[in-house]
Amino acid sequence: MKRIVLKVGSHVLTEEGRIALERLEALVDLIAELQKADMELILVSSGAVAAGHTQLPLDRNASVADRQALAAIGQPYLLKIYQTRFAHHGILSAQMLLSADDFDSRKRTAHARNAVEKLLEHNVVPIVNENDVVATEELVFGDNDRLSAHVAHYFGADLLVILSDIDAYYDKDPHRHSEAVIRKVVRSLSPEELEAECDPHNPFATGGIVTKLQAADFLMRRGGRMFLASGFDLTDARNFLLEGTHRGGTLFEPLHAGGHSGED
Repeated sequence: MKRIVLKVGSHVLTEEGRIALERLEALVDLIAELQKADMELILVSSGAVAAGHTQLPLDRNASVADRQALAAIGQPYLLKIYQTRFAHHGILSAQMLLSADDFDSRKRTAHARNAVEKLLEHNVVPIVNENDVVATEELVFGDNDRLSAHVAHYFGADLLVILSDIDAYYDKDPHRHSEAVIRKVVRSLSPEELEAECDPHNPFATGGIVTKLQAADFLMRRGGRMFLASGFDLTDARNFLLEGTHRGGTLFEPLHAGGHSGED
């Protein structure tokens, strides 16, 4: 049985100040398909702050407290939507809030891993997000791309799939260069690629292509794999996961891909 971590970003889940329900439903439908294909799914979902903003329009940039308040409002609201959609497929879902220090402690990581194993044993979909409400600045990932890479590694996933407004990794910025070409398979990343300035396209996004490359690099250095594809149109992700065909999107894998134990 394959274990897959799916990460979806805020830009995919929200549109014009509201939850993009059609895209969220399409994501849930895909997860249900993957479960039927005998795969274990862990969902890392951004969107709590954006979801909170749909209920109370605070300025997320005004203060840490405003962002924490939005996360506190948005997290249960977003989870309720997920639970309702998953229930249509007869699937239970569960919430897990993690922060960087949960992966710095072997004991806390083990406890989290045990919880995940028990949930997956009963076909429950864990929905993971960063614990923005209580995490302090020095203890946060700051984006769910890097969080999802840690979840994939430490919870023993075979593959991380990042579903984003960025549909693949190109040889140059496709927004500025019409001749940009998709890099279908990437096996190494340079320091320059990993240290470039982040350029998110959405006011509620905290990453960009760079954090996705950093997530891929984290996994590749540990023998893991990552697939980057569009979250607006799930065709490439569905083809890759269910049919084993790689038409669009980018696969990041080390030269000698293999399993990993979830231990550094």
